[in-house]
Amino acid sequence: MEIKILDDRANPLLKRHELAFEVAHATAATPSRDQVRAELSKLVKAPKDRVIIERMHARYGTAVTRGEALVYESADSAKATEREHILVRNGLVEKAAKGPTPAAEAAPPAPASEKKE
Repeated sequence: MEIKILDDRANPLLKRHELAFEVAHATAATPSRDQVRAELSKLVKAPKDRVIIERMHARYGTAVTRGEALVYESADSAKATEREHILVRNGLVEKAAKGPTPAAEAAPPAPASEKKE
């Protein structure tokens, strides 16, 4: 797996660098998001928890994947700025479990078998 950075733009307002990259994987399948994050963190010399893959797209019939990544100055600014589902995809937070709403638990349903005559 060989990664080439195509574009690197600084975004001081959001405290990050925005990267466009290309992964050549001629002898293997499309690499996972986690593998690409690990390789990108080595290239940009940043800890893996500050590197977030926004999107990856493998072109049909080729062994090339292109994508966009964000490298934040701190992990806290990444968690404060990024959308929840992107953080879940990158393994930085756990997916919130869906449960019953508090309003549904507060009022138990009335029994249907009791009738007033």
